[in-house]
Amino acid sequence: MEQNCYLAVDIGASSGRHILGHLEEGRMVLEEIYRFENRMDSRDGKLLWDTGRLFEEIVKGMGLCRRMGKLPVTMSIDTWAVDYVLLDQKDQVLGDTYGYRDSRTLGMDGAVYRILPEEELYGRTGIQKQMFNTIYQLMAVKNQTPKLLEKAKTFLMLPDYFQFLLTGNKVSEYTNATSTQLVSPVHKQWDRELMGMLGYPETMFLPLQMPGTLVGNLRPEIREKVGFDCQVVLCASHDTASAVMAMPAVEGEGCYISSGTWSLMGTELPEAVCTEKSRRENFTSEGGYDFRFRYLKNIMGLWMIQSLRHEEKDRYSFARLCRMAEECKDFPSRVDVNDAVFLAPPSMTEAIREYCQRTGQKVPAAVGEIAAVIYQSLARSYGETVKELEEITGRQFDRIHVIGGGANAAYLNQLTASATGKTVYAGPGEATAVGNLMAQMIRNGEFAGLEAARKCVFESFGIVRYGNGSEST
Repeated sequence: MEQNCYLAVDIGASSGRHILGHLEEGRMVLEEIYRFENRMDSRDGKLLWDTGRLFEEIVKGMGLCRRMGKLPVTMSIDTWAVDYVLLDQKDQVLGDTYGYRDSRTLGMDGAVYRILPEEELYGRTGIQKQMFNTIYQLMAVKNQTPKLLEKAKTFLMLPDYFQFLLTGNKVSEYTNATSTQLVSPVHKQWDRELMGMLGYPETMFLPLQMPGTLVGNLRPEIREKVGFDCQVVLCASHDTASAVMAMPAVEGEGCYISSGTWSLMGTELPEAVCTEKSRRENFTSEGGYDFRFRYLKNIMGLWMIQSLRHEEKDRYSFARLCRMAEECKDFPSRVDVNDAVFLAPPSMTEAIREYCQRTGQKVPAAVGEIAAVIYQSLARSYGETVKELEEITGRQFDRIHVIGGGANAAYLNQLTASATGKTVYAGPGEATAVGNLMAQMIRNGEFAGLEAARKCVFESFGIVRYGNGSEST
């Protein structure tokens, strides 16, 4: 009997992919159908997303499913967090769709804190301060282009917007919404009182729905373009929330690093942590699947090595950069990877060199030396973070699950094992797409629940262990 097939559309800040998944003899099988580039466009001094182009890529990849004769019963879309669109009365996008690295939020934290002090805001939401959080983006709209807020009828995070374009139905998903810093961790819904305090029109925010919720079927014009119909359902649409779903461990074991453009390091907790100590250490309690909380720290991740590679005209593969860094492993300099200078520098290479010079360290010259600084500095940050995580939660972790694209960075994984003193289990590499598929499969009864799905993930993908040496498990 032919197995049910599911489609995950996973769009990250640097690339997107369409991945089909099905179960075969109890194991999850993946097939990449389509992959496309993504980037923020620099236009008139702004960093913007081209949502029109991204939607065209979504539809194009769906059409390939039909041409291959592999039709999904359901599909779902996940993306990065915090970015959004505002729609007017006619469901047209108002203004520009900004990327989170845009500088318009500079000073907007002060504008928010004049209304609600930072300590009170954290105690209310449990969300880590990042200058790109939606709460600060909306304050920039309120201060710089207030007429847009006056005209706005609907607020949608980007995955919700793309799924609206597919179905004609507007549904807001919970996990991604928590990244806005506007959701109550107690009620798991928008904090409308907070919105009122900040002057954000609360009527534009739709009630939050959980992963597994049906959005709807494809609109007729989309069906005609792609050549089939299917149901669109919510996954955990914040890509990190989907990636954490795919952590191949039984509940309560270990912590994780969702390693991609960003490194999200944390653990799962049943309740949010909104203490002052947690705020000072800059941890966050983001919403996860099945009302779990992803208690984590947002660390600058492979964005730094991605930027270095682009500045070198992409002539080195990531595997080659790892080898070059290992060849320069004795280079002594380190940087604070979370320093704001690395968020969106004109040149990552120069930003690293200037940081080393400013802090009195040896300045890297060769590409391998710069790569070594990046990888060693990331590993050091992981080591510091796991200690903070253990102190705040009162837990002791014996293992770290590296999930996402960084699972393939063998050198960094070994450095992480050394820097943390923990055993590192790397994989699956396509964790976000796997988590997206898990939510669909659980909804359709393929798995009894998250624990069964995670067990399947562990048995389906090659997980590599790093400790004293490395071995496949």
